[in-house]
Amino acid sequence: MTDQSELLPHLKRVMIELQQTRARLRALEERDSEPIAIVGISCRYPGGVSCPEELWELAASGRDAIGPFPTDRGWDVEGIFDPDPALPGRSYVRHGGFLDDVAGFDADFFGIGPDEALTMDPQQRLLLECTWEACEDAGIDPEALRGSQTGVFTGAAFSDYGLDVRLPELEHLRITGSATSVIAGRIAYTFGFEGPAVSLDTACSSSLVAIHLASQALRARECSLALAGGVTVLSTPMPFIGVSRVRGLAPDGRCKSFAAGADGMGFAEGVGLLLLERLSDARTHGHPVLGLLRGSAVNQDGASNGLTTHSTSAQEQVIRQALSRAGLSIADVDVVEAHSTGTPLGDPIEAQAIISTYGRERPDGPLRLGTIKSNIGHTQLASGVAGVIKMVMAMHNGLLPQTLHAEEPSPYVNWSEGNVALLRSPVSWPAGDRPRRAGVSSFGMSGTNAHAILEEAPPASTPEVPGDTHEMPSVPVMISAKNIEALAAQAERLRGHLTARPEIELLDVAATLALHRAHLPVRVAIVAADREELLAGLRAVARGRQAEHCVTRQGTTLADARTVSAAEVIAGMGSGGQRAGEFLDSLVRSYVQGATVDWQPLFPRERRGFTRLPTYAFQRRRYWLSPEAGALEPDAAAHEAIELESDSRVHAKSN
Repeated sequence: MTDQSELLPHLKRVMIELQQTRARLRALEERDSEPIAIVGISCRYPGGVSCPEELWELAASGRDAIGPFPTDRGWDVEGIFDPDPALPGRSYVRHGGFLDDVAGFDADFFGIGPDEALTMDPQQRLLLECTWEACEDAGIDPEALRGSQTGVFTGAAFSDYGLDVRLPELEHLRITGSATSVIAGRIAYTFGFEGPAVSLDTACSSSLVAIHLASQALRARECSLALAGGVTVLSTPMPFIGVSRVRGLAPDGRCKSFAAGADGMGFAEGVGLLLLERLSDARTHGHPVLGLLRGSAVNQDGASNGLTTHSTSAQEQVIRQALSRAGLSIADVDVVEAHSTGTPLGDPIEAQAIISTYGRERPDGPLRLGTIKSNIGHTQLASGVAGVIKMVMAMHNGLLPQTLHAEEPSPYVNWSEGNVALLRSPVSWPAGDRPRRAGVSSFGMSGTNAHAILEEAPPASTPEVPGDTHEMPSVPVMISAKNIEALAAQAERLRGHLTARPEIELLDVAATLALHRAHLPVRVAIVAADREELLAGLRAVARGRQAEHCVTRQGTTLADARTVSAAEVIAGMGSGGQRAGEFLDSLVRSYVQGATVDWQPLFPRERRGFTRLPTYAFQRRRYWLSPEAGALEPDAAAHEAIELESDSRVHAKSN
């Protein structure tokens, strides 16, 4: 028989081990259910959209972005169009949603030669620029992520860009330029990301599937940050010609989602990227939280009524799975951003799935239902992420935009079966007792379905910090670029942004540009005492000429890129403002001459946060392969240097 004195320590050890096991299980459960923060967004969509704010303006204003076939891609627009849908090799549609300047690319910025840029799939080019923009939108210097465990998950399909153009001398570049697998790999290679890099194609659900996989990788600690989204560029009219044969397109190119007039898809193109991070890490690093991904799910139609026919039961199941993983019920979701492409067959299937899930047993008000496709068309592999961006912006603005072309709901949907209301007009979405939430659906002709649950960002915390506050009579506002043209464009972009937003304070602008942006070789520093001085300095830099009270100084390149600290400026304040001003002038001169400056001591701890400002002003040139015109080489844009004259208030230098 075991002695009681021996049994008691044994029981204590068992209890301790049991508590430790429970703690580990709780940690695993919390890890698997931790919300994923959206910390940065970039996009390009039809209607001239080049950022999330412009996509929101388009949706909120009810603008229709559908237009005629582009004339800058070598398409024989008149030759391929015929109103008879039965004719082979013809399209009975001549409208869609197209990107502006799809051939434009800042190859010099990424160190890519003109031959390689010319043979690169435009989808790769767009994603490179959007990757930089998404990082800047999060207040992260993209150069600082080199060597990090940042993942890349992009929805991208095979591209027919330049396939019928024969250029034997460039064939070796066509391999990497056109390979779908290289799309994610190109981003990782260019930026030095070392997390997972995955290009995936589940057809129209690709970008939402990419977001789902990225969130899983983040929770599994396979990456610390993740870029997720999708891209589609219609390099040739072949998609229009192919789908015309099965009469799947709307004759006017518009998606009439859930409407009585639904008569087919309206093809479009676009690109959207989210920068994702675990919520706990985003808070630790002080990154902006634009919205949360609470849960998501992916499944398959299986053996449905046809290879490309959607399944109501599979769509119901993926919605319930996403809600379960988010730990939420149907009553916790206010709106669904639908996949709906405006087809008479697919829309009723989706509507039935939504009514059977979200529409049943709702205690308070109807589920609202809408889609961005009614504005911009079906952007295919970039469509799911477009819906996510729209819903994040809707939460910020407290408004659910109208779904266009849906004045009369589809008669093939029994809307009375559930409490679901089509957004035929804008609806206010005020804050309530719980966070605003939205579901986003995306379904592919592959049969792969995805659904995500989004939640508005939690209130930003304002932690107490030790009092190291110091007042600066003037602060330096730094702008940098790869060339003088981009520097001028950046100054003008920032000037316009600040003019339209007088609430943004000078110190916040200076801190954001000093602490949260890359410092590129061509630099300018505007030392300003107030907003008026800053705007005048920006105007001078943008125009490349001297203002009466604010001129510029050219620096000379330092022999070595030494590191200096702004701490001297703060120390100089104790000896009087004149000495501090001398230190600041010396620091600014060192910066524009190429020195690495530790700007952090210059700003009080409570003012070192990030304010969203315009992203980099890429200087694009045209790169396009066309069978009719041959190889359309880059535009021979003249490199006219902008002369910046001398003064003590603005310092500029081009290395």
